[in-house]
Amino acid sequence: MFYEPKNGHGFPHNPFNALVTPRPIGWISTRDRNGNDNLAPYSFFNAVAYEPPQVMFASTSAKDDRDGTKDSVANIRETGVFCVNIVEYAMRDAMNVTSGSYAKDVDEFSLAELEKAECSVISASRVALAPANLECKLTKIVQLPGEANFAVFGEVVGVHLRDSCLVDGVFDVSTFSPLARLGYKDYARVETIFSLKRPGEE
Repeated sequence: MFYEPKNGHGFPHNPFNALVTPRPIGWISTRDRNGNDNLAPYSFFNAVAYEPPQVMFASTSAKDDRDGTKDSVANIRETGVFCVNIVEYAMRDAMNVTSGSYAKDVDEFSLAELEKAECSVISASRVALAPANLECKLTKIVQLPGEANFAVFGEVVGVHLRDSCLVDGVFDVSTFSPLARLGYKDYARVETIFSLKRPGEE
C-alpha cells in the first residue's frame, strides 16, 4: 500500500513510529534556573558528529506549563546545558517512569528511585549508575515544521563510562544490553553483536 501522511494513514496507530527502528534512547537530564532537576527519555536521539563529538535529540510535544514545549527543552533554553544518560535494559522500568508528564518542579530521579550524581563539567545531575553519561553544552535549538517540534544539538564536553562496561580497552555494549525504541509500545535490547569490515579495510 501507499499513503501520503498529509491525508492520514487509516490505521489504528501511526505506522511511521514503527518504520525507523530500532532507535537509541537519549535519557536527557537537565536542571532549571531554580535548581530543579528533570529527567526524561527521547527516542528521536542520536550522535551526529565525531570531531568535536556532538549529539541531538528532538522533542515533539508540549506541556501547558512550558510555553509550547516540554521541560527538557525549556530547561536547556535557560541553562544551555544537558546530559545524555545511556539506558540499559536493567533500567527499563525506571526509564518508563520518567516518561510520564509531570509538573515542571517534579524530580523524576526521585520518582524513579534513581541515584543521581553531579556532572563534572556542566551544572546538571546525571544517572549515577548508567553505563555512560554524556555531558553536553548546547550548540543550537532548531524549530522544525509542525507544532512543538524542536531539535536540540549539543557538543559533548564530558564523558563518564561505567568501569564494568570496559573490556580490554573497549566500551562493550554486551555488558549492559542497550535499550532501544521500536514502534507503538514496543522496545528491544541489544543481545547479538557482529562485525563487518568496510570495503578496502584490513
